[in-house]
Amino acid sequence: MMWQDLVFMFGSGLSIVFLAPTLRNASANVPLGTSLPSMGIGFVYGFTFFTLGMTLSAAGAIASGTMWSLIALFRSPASQRVRTTTTLFANDLSRWYDRHRSERVVADQYVLE
Repeated sequence: MMWQDLVFMFGSGLSIVFLAPTLRNASANVPLGTSLPSMGIGFVYGFTFFTLGMTLSAAGAIASGTMWSLIALFRSPASQRVRTTTTLFANDLSRWYDRHRSERVVADQYVLE
């Protein structure tokens, strides 16, 4: 084992520790222009380290790339819009299904004032 392998793994581990609060914070907004390149770099570094026989570094870099993937998925403004739209669509679909499945009257989602 090379000492450099441990150094790179330690650095990747620190980046994961520093990124964890961003992933836990529901109000965090990280642009895709930041998270996607960082994710790509993590995976490319992981592959490169693996081909050099530096398995610990590869695992750390892939874990870092995975953390950035999760941040892109859950903490980008674009993904929040997609999740909101998907949730609204699912709610409308559920309401429509309930209305057509039963004979009972279901209150409509719109109220006239």
